[in-house]
Amino acid sequence: MIVKEKSVWITGAGSGIGKELTLEFIKNGFTVIGTSRRIDLLNSLKNNLGDKQNYFHTYKLDISDDKAVEGFYESAAQRFEIDCLINNAGITSFTKAENDSIELIKNIINVNLLGGIYTIKSVLEGMLERKSGTIINILSVATQKVFTLSSAYSASKSGLLAYTNVLREEVRDKNIRIINISPGPTETPIWPERTINKYTEKMMNPADLAKLVFYLYSEKSNLVAENVVVRPITGDL
Repeated sequence: MIVKEKSVWITGAGSGIGKELTLEFIKNGFTVIGTSRRIDLLNSLKNNLGDKQNYFHTYKLDISDDKAVEGFYESAAQRFEIDCLINNAGITSFTKAENDSIELIKNIINVNLLGGIYTIKSVLEGMLERKSGTIINILSVATQKVFTLSSAYSASKSGLLAYTNVLREEVRDKNIRIINISPGPTETPIWPERTINKYTEKMMNPADLAKLVFYLYSEKSNLVAENVVVRPITGDL
């Protein structure tokens, strides 16, 4: 019998919240599978891990490609038991709906919504067989409040929220936890530089958010945080 290495799969692991999640889980002794479209970011992060490099396994992956996700998982599952999936990868634009091209809208939906569904579908069968597992989705406060200049982004994140809320009800008896985190403004590269420069003191620190996510994952009683909204203490921008 092959003993597989228990691991956490983090999408978009090379920067922003994904990077801090990677560091937090590795710091606490977990093996992390990091995927991103930019393998250079992943490898740079790995090179800075010092004696903990063996805890981090990097793979180039575009989660908007369902066949690529399927192929990645089939390969990874030969070695790893993915106990937790963290859907963190995401893209956006800060433009009016009237100016968004169909191509741009498709790209945002394909990554943020369909990509999240593809990764969930890939790990779900194994979790159902084991009757254990955790799926964490890094969504957005845009699922709770209307923000202009973010129509496609809001639709994609709200779609994944709705999808996983339904899925949660379907798998409650299989000991699978689904945790949706909807953060407010967080200082990450997804924001334009001018916005970060103007509001950095009001934004949340991604490392602090990563600590919260790890805490919620680590709770192993019959208590589970299902839909969590996190904002800076001063509120939205």
